[in-house]
Amino acid sequence: MNIFLHISPVTASILVMLCPLLAFLVQALLGKKSISGNIALVAILASTLISLFGVFLPIWNETTILQKWAWFTIGQHTLHVGILINNLTALMQLIVCIIALPVHIYSRAYMKGDSGIHRYWMYLSLFCFAMLGLTVSLNLLQLYIFWELVGFASYLLIGFWFTKETAAQANKKAFLINRIGDIGFLIGIALVYANCGTLDLSTLFGKTSVLSSMDKNMSWVTFAGLAFFLGAMAKSAQFPLHVWLPDAMEGPTAVSSLIHAATMVAAGVFLLCTVFPLFNETVLFVITIIGTLTALSAAIFALGQYDIKKVLAFSTISQLGFMMVGVGIGAWNAAMFHLTTHAFFKCLLFLSAGAVIHEMAHLKAKAQLTIDPQDLRHMGGLRHFMPKTFVCMVIASLSLAGFPLTSGYLSKDSIVITAYEWASHLGTAYMLIPVLLIIVSLLTAFYIGRLIFKTFFGSFKYRSLTGAGISFHEAPKAMLIPMIFLAAGSLFPFFGISLTDYHSAWIMHTLETESSYPTLAQAHLFIPALLTGGAILAWLIGWNWYVKQKYPLSENNVWVHFAHKQSYINEFNERVFVNGTIGLSRILYTFDRYVVDGLTKFFSWFVRQLSVVVYWFDKHIVDGLVNLVANATYYIGHLVRHVQNGQLQTYLGFALTIVVLGILYLIIK
Repeated sequence: MNIFLHISPVTASILVMLCPLLAFLVQALLGKKSISGNIALVAILASTLISLFGVFLPIWNETTILQKWAWFTIGQHTLHVGILINNLTALMQLIVCIIALPVHIYSRAYMKGDSGIHRYWMYLSLFCFAMLGLTVSLNLLQLYIFWELVGFASYLLIGFWFTKETAAQANKKAFLINRIGDIGFLIGIALVYANCGTLDLSTLFGKTSVLSSMDKNMSWVTFAGLAFFLGAMAKSAQFPLHVWLPDAMEGPTAVSSLIHAATMVAAGVFLLCTVFPLFNETVLFVITIIGTLTALSAAIFALGQYDIKKVLAFSTISQLGFMMVGVGIGAWNAAMFHLTTHAFFKCLLFLSAGAVIHEMAHLKAKAQLTIDPQDLRHMGGLRHFMPKTFVCMVIASLSLAGFPLTSGYLSKDSIVITAYEWASHLGTAYMLIPVLLIIVSLLTAFYIGRLIFKTFFGSFKYRSLTGAGISFHEAPKAMLIPMIFLAAGSLFPFFGISLTDYHSAWIMHTLETESSYPTLAQAHLFIPALLTGGAILAWLIGWNWYVKQKYPLSENNVWVHFAHKQSYINEFNERVFVNGTIGLSRILYTFDRYVVDGLTKFFSWFVRQLSVVVYWFDKHIVDGLVNLVANATYYIGHLVRHVQNGQLQTYLGFALTIVVLGILYLIIK
């Protein structure tokens, strides 16, 4: 890889972004001729290699590198655009590439034959460009632009099958809810610029940051921190703005894996880690509370789902809650560690689920069944037909549950143990946070065990069809190879050689943070033991319920229905916000039609009537008086004209007449 020695990390980082952008432009020009995906695949492969050898390895654990160019000037302030590369941004950029690559390879088989495949590759390249640009942005405004572009690209991908009404509604729902968060992000940017005079991340949060001399307890700092968190809440699907993410499953499964694993939903966590020095104790506590509530509620909702992808969607929301707690307790390095491990095992879970759905959809089409290929109730015993997919999904599930020898074991423990140390330092009341996280971990083990048992164990309901000439087989190699790679990344050696000490992981060792609370050695022993023992117990209960068919509850059970309906939050939003908005619009329409339009029509009628009166007055009074004077003058002139004719006898006759009339008047008088 000597070629990468001759280019700077900044140039390499720009190339990482430009490869998907170029692929997007070329595929947009080719249109329906671009169906193979080769252009998009080559682009993301190039980005991955350049990111690893040209950016990550040269910069990891080294000094920060940045390059800026003048963008535009407002008054005395010049805003710059550029590239910022440090441990955090280099890691995030590599994660996006290294997860997007297997998704591209997988998609070549999964999306083969789709009528809109040319759009799929184009949207995927645009999405990768936006996410890669977001990771290395120099300033908050530049980051916000890519943030919006990520949202737009996800809108296109979620609604990829736009002829389906559910898909069309899902992408609109995602777009609108994310607008709420984007407003918060924009307010945060405005507050920072108004009080600091810059949006440059290196200036704001570097070693000589402008925030270091400021009082973090000022009200604007709190409001700015909460505003940035609102942006992260929507993008990273935190309660109650999480409702868009389960519906986003309407997109292709490969898209779901990319959105859920390391790109869109991880952007919110990455944002909080980037602006972490801005947060004061109030903001951090709010983040901790919301993260805990999100982790717990999503884990409960996952228990009642029958759609295999929705179980994984709520799992993502729950794990994002864990990451938010990591940020809230000050251990943002643990949050990034869990983000990294989660990227591998969650992407693998979705790709494995996609392989199962792929085969179930083929069975449905060939046997002309009227079933939902994503419904767990139509699965069972699939490990006999798809053993490699089964092994991959079990590895990912163990990692999600935090079982020893997996990467999830290290990263999840890093958050739960640190939360326990944080709570022990602050007081007894704060112990509720780690206790709830332990409960969530046990629920996680149970619902992912439920998914494995219902999918791969028991008897297959349609086994008779597979013996009647309808094949049901393992996923093709183009789908299996990416899954095997991700399975390897879900095991502990990928992140460190220690089985138990998460501090020895290379991510935690480099992204070191200052802790205000002491380390408790006993927590590093009893919490992992409690989580592992609880996970095993949860799986035993699940085995008894779902494999031995001793399930004690019915689908109509009130608690099962509560979990399935997601605590009726969608119905609440429908009634309060959707119906409320529609009702308000109807009231405003009525007010506009009958009051505003009524007054307008009344005034127009009144003006018209007044104009009639004015016209009559003008015509008959004003014009009448003028015409009367004119006519009188004309008539008098007409009379005088007959007298003034130049004849003497006429003048004498007229004078004599006047004299006679005068004499008669005097006589009569």
